[in-house]
Amino acid sequence: MESLANKFWNRKNVFVTGATGLLGSSLVKELLDRKVNVIALVRDQVHNSNFFREAHHTKVTIVKGDLTNYHFLERVMNEHEVDTVFHLGAQTIVQTANRSPLSTFESNIRGTWNVLEACRVNDKVERVIVASSDKAYGDQKELPYTEEAPLQGRHPYDASKTCTDTLSLTYAKTYGLPVGITRCGNLYGPGDLNWNRIIPDTIRNLYYNEAPVIRSDGTFIRDYFFLEDASDAYIKLAEQLHRPEIKGQAFNFSTMNKITVLELVKKITEQFPSTLEPVILDQVKGEIKNQYLSSEKAKNLLKWEPKHGLDEGLRKTIAWYKAFLQQYG
Repeated sequence: MESLANKFWNRKNVFVTGATGLLGSSLVKELLDRKVNVIALVRDQVHNSNFFREAHHTKVTIVKGDLTNYHFLERVMNEHEVDTVFHLGAQTIVQTANRSPLSTFESNIRGTWNVLEACRVNDKVERVIVASSDKAYGDQKELPYTEEAPLQGRHPYDASKTCTDTLSLTYAKTYGLPVGITRCGNLYGPGDLNWNRIIPDTIRNLYYNEAPVIRSDGTFIRDYFFLEDASDAYIKLAEQLHRPEIKGQAFNFSTMNKITVLELVKKITEQFPSTLEPVILDQVKGEIKNQYLSSEKAKNLLKWEPKHGLDEGLRKTIAWYKAFLQQYG
């Protein structure tokens, strides 16, 4: 018997930007399992992405283009009769943003207003989920971040997400666009090939019996959010966006378990196991020292909670990387 959730999604036309990314690949898989007609925006063909490795590209409609091209986005949504949009596409690497702020602003800010405007002029679009970030809050005195905290990103990536968030709230408030905004902790999980991120880089170093490298002084505090839980959160928010108290709202999604970078690296090291000590570079600039979220609002209004603790999520992630590195090196 078909579940209510699957019945909700069955044969919907869903446009996913950032479909080949870490979260995009996972979300596309979940949507395909629900018999969704997925229209996937692909800019670069990243062959080792799970989107291609798991053959999602053979089951979706691929549209090739760029978020900065408004008329392209308007055409795609109109011709494919899109009713749901998951806007995940962005430049997501903090250090890349610091090196190249203009391209980050083009992708993350212009790309977002283009998506929102294309949705506004299309009367078939019924729900829009926009990926913001915990970085949109910027540096705060009071932690954990709650949704009531001001958005005040000051570094390039953080500022781009503050703008993404504010634009989305603007379209919800001014035009009544059915928008839901996600602010997640640091995503990790199988398929993340951005090796400058702490979890994949640490795992790869330990796999080759090399010491992990910490760019900061190791005391920066973060929360880490498993990929499968993130996909579940996005889908659950979209399913409830028709509710007046949900529409036009932002939600934090997190495990609510904060940890220092050094403690995280030690956890990963213990799962190998290894006696290698990390190399601490203490070279980080342009990043906020402490960031972690409260997801009480999502728990209370969406009845959402993560299914994976950090230890379990790391076990699944490490197992995936061992298999991947054994095959691809």
